Amino acid sequence: MRPGASVILPVTAARRWPWLLLACVLAVLLAACGSAPKRGGGYYKDDGPHARVPSDLDKVPDAVPRVEPYASGPNRPYSVFGKKYVPDTSGRAYRNRGTASWYGKKFHGQPTSNGETYDMYKMTAAHPTLPIPSYAKVTRTANGRSVIVRINDRGPFHDGRIIDLSYAAAHRLDIIAPGSGEVLVEWISPDDIRGNRVPQPSGPAPAVALAVPPDPAPALSTSGVSGSSSGIFLQLGAFGSAENANAFLAQMRGALNNDPRLRLEQGGNGIYRVRLGPYPDRRSAEDAASHIGRQLGISPSIALQP
Repeated sequence: MRPGASVILPVTAARRWPWLLLACVLAVLLAACGSAPKRGGGYYKDDGPHARVPSDLDKVPDAVPRVEPYASGPNRPYSVFGKKYVPDTSGRAYRNRGTASWYGKKFHGQPTSNGETYDMYKMTAAHPTLPIPSYAKVTRTANGRSVIVRINDRGPFHDGRIIDLSYAAAHRLDIIAPGSGEVLVEWISPDDIRGNRVPQPSGPAPAVALAVPPDPAPALSTSGVSGSSSGIFLQLGAFGSAENANAFLAQMRGALNNDPRLRLEQGGNGIYRVRLGPYPDRRSAEDAASHIGRQLGISPSIALQP
């Protein structure tokens, strides 16, 4: 449970023992919000990582911004420890620099402020006032790494911190070990999304890591997945998971203005590949790869289809 989340007891208990209700609420809030942070402002005292974390965290895709209706409850003014917070749903630009922390196993599987289930291995975050749900680009100033996260929770409520990241997001920014780090938070508004002005993560993005080489073998047609075509293509990403491949495909569609040449293919070895093409010749493909590399900070490879 994040600091500021509501505490609910059965109505009968609340009516019979109002003093007990108050004591329970205070105890839970103090445990969640008032515990001494560990390692210089990182995760909370009884929080932290699981004993064993997934080995493929570098493959967790960035959140894919989309226009969503705001939730009613978590966008109302609220108070925590005597301080009032007013969520801003006006659409005004938000760009702020400050300290980011992260939260993990203590809240994993618990409800977020809008009723979703917190998954520490997805790209999400908690923020005191940004709309819920919405999206933000978070850049660590020390190394330039960036992620796109979905704001679906409230917090942090410690002085000097401006955002609480999921474990996966903190891993990508390399703030797991120190527990916290200075970041730049840039909100992605619905108008930004509609106008295809969604920023791209500038750091090493696992969604574009080309760990799997291009496969010249014909692709297999599957539901929702394109079959192969002959020609010269650019391979933008390769994945063992259809979910990750589709998330990256959506990200590339936004970045490349819904280029109709974008396609998702599944090879005979079960690898999903996001490709762009075909191109009339290798020189055209190489020129396009250079342009996309400068634009998106990735390294497309040439893929030949017989």
